[in-house]
Amino acid sequence: MFAPLTSPHNPRVKAAARLRDRRGRTQQQRIVIDGVRELLRAVEGGIEIDEVFVGEVAAPHLTADSDDRNASSGASDSHHPAEWRQLAERLRSSSASCFVVPPRLLEKLAFGERDSGIVATARMPRRELSELRLPADPLVVVIEGVEKPGNVGAILRTADAAGVSAVIVADGGTDLFNPNAIRASLGAIFTVPVCEADSVATRDWLESRGLRIHAARVDGAVDYGQANLAPPAAIVLGSEATGLSAVWHGSRVAAIKLPMLGHVDSLNVSTTAAILMYESLRQRQSSRTIVNAR
Repeated sequence: MFAPLTSPHNPRVKAAARLRDRRGRTQQQRIVIDGVRELLRAVEGGIEIDEVFVGEVAAPHLTADSDDRNASSGASDSHHPAEWRQLAERLRSSSASCFVVPPRLLEKLAFGERDSGIVATARMPRRELSELRLPADPLVVVIEGVEKPGNVGAILRTADAAGVSAVIVADGGTDLFNPNAIRASLGAIFTVPVCEADSVATRDWLESRGLRIHAARVDGAVDYGQANLAPPAAIVLGSEATGLSAVWHGSRVAAIKLPMLGHVDSLNVSTTAAILMYESLRQRQSSRTIVNAR
């Protein structure tokens, strides 16, 4: 299943290494996925995997046919043997080309200093706004102009945990599939419905579907705890540097705020998003409790 690959001059290795940079991802329309959990969620999310490069030390996790995968591999993800087994089963039925590589090649392909033991390349996912499918009572999160990929990833990870229906990256300030965004999301970027769009089209789309729009602003008139964030609703957040654009002003948008009792006037955008998503979940669960009690 896994062929040995040792040359740093191999065309596959060179092409995969270029995916660490945005220019390479744009040119090839491919992305790099680093880590067993992230890769497993990509496969579960229907992402088309091109190549898989696994380190020599971690290779037994994917090539063994028994519980030998439980043996320590020395890779940072080795304490998740069940996920390695699930990934091995998925890869066996996929068309991905799989290779065992020495440490020096894995370092060339991996992003940052992380030693996960496995790196893969995949076709860049593409989803248009019109392709998003929402449930009957959706909660949509919109992030406008957020520049740090770590924040984008953290928001997607929380969205997955809080049961958010979709995330829209409006007028995005960063590469959605930056390896840092993938890593910070822990692979949720592949399981949460997410797409990129401009802000005007996003607002029109939300209004056409009858969602109440709540924009988080420092000058908001309503405390977030008093706002009706239960679905169907949309929560809109802007970057910490510039806030939200004028698109998110007007009588049909409710400006909400978080109380700031100290010296700073705002929170990290991913922290704000987490608070608002879980407040929506709390309201949703509270409504269900009341209905069930009747």
